[in-house]
Amino acid sequence: MQYRNLGKWGLKVSEIALGSWVTDLSGTEAERKALDTVNAAFDLGINFFDCADAYSGGAAERFLGKALGGHKRSEYVVSSKVFFPMGRGANDWGLSRKHIVEQLDNTLKNMKLDYLDLYFCHRFDPTTPVEETLQVLSDMVAAGKILYYGVSEWSPVQLTEALHVVKENRLRPLSVIQPQYNMADRYIEDEILGICEKNGVGIVPFSPLAQGLFTGKYRKGKPLPEGSRATWQADRQINNLLTEENLDKVERLIPIAEKLNVPLSVLALAWILRKKQISSVITGASKAEQLRSNANAVGLVLPEDALAEIEAVLGYTPFCRKIG
Repeated sequence: MQYRNLGKWGLKVSEIALGSWVTDLSGTEAERKALDTVNAAFDLGINFFDCADAYSGGAAERFLGKALGGHKRSEYVVSSKVFFPMGRGANDWGLSRKHIVEQLDNTLKNMKLDYLDLYFCHRFDPTTPVEETLQVLSDMVAAGKILYYGVSEWSPVQLTEALHVVKENRLRPLSVIQPQYNMADRYIEDEILGICEKNGVGIVPFSPLAQGLFTGKYRKGKPLPEGSRATWQADRQINNLLTEENLDKVERLIPIAEKLNVPLSVLALAWILRKKQISSVITGASKAEQLRSNANAVGLVLPEDALAEIEAVLGYTPFCRKIG
């Protein structure tokens, strides 16, 4: 395993992280597989584990806390998030001081921890002043309940405003962001990568394989694999990605991966890690074998000719409006 700094900050995180939002906790066998996956992560040198209060209604936090409990606290970096409704009350969601303080305490209780290494605002809250949100996060750092804080899926304007508020009010720094980033969704390349690099903000993307699109399991003209996410996912995120255009890209990317003797998933992860601004890539894995395969992306340098072929397949055009 290789490690990178969280932006300009001193915290080191493994290039591959383990996320837990799809952790199946429905039965004894499912829990055993999930526990095996966490233990496999430690064996691989993975030290970064991501979660959120809304995942499985808090069950994912409780499971992860239990799984990490057998390891020294200094051996791992753990994160959670806040924003989505955790009850029916008017203050049971969002980024108000009340909700953040209450949910952070609940998260620490769920995980049986004294502090979180990273804490994210899951989404932007238009009903709460940014100053209020950032002040309470800064206060939680000062109180020792979190070490670093950041945001997930905020727009470039929202992120820039937050960085300005932090500087203007001399708050503890906003240190990390968790956006979506993969071969099918490259919006952060337009502005966010540059904003983060300029301000020393670490980037830990989620959904690096686009819900499984870039694993190669979904093929054009073939039925959905039995038991795959596309057969059970309630919000159908992966199904919405299984377009003719995207599946054509998969068919053209697989030969590039084969020439490098790696699975498409490893190619897709290494493609993300090619960016120096990326601190870690948050992967999902329902079993240990998947995680071991993902770890093969660490240290894989894609040759320039392969990168050129990938760009030709993806056909991405950054947003640019010429003025004058």
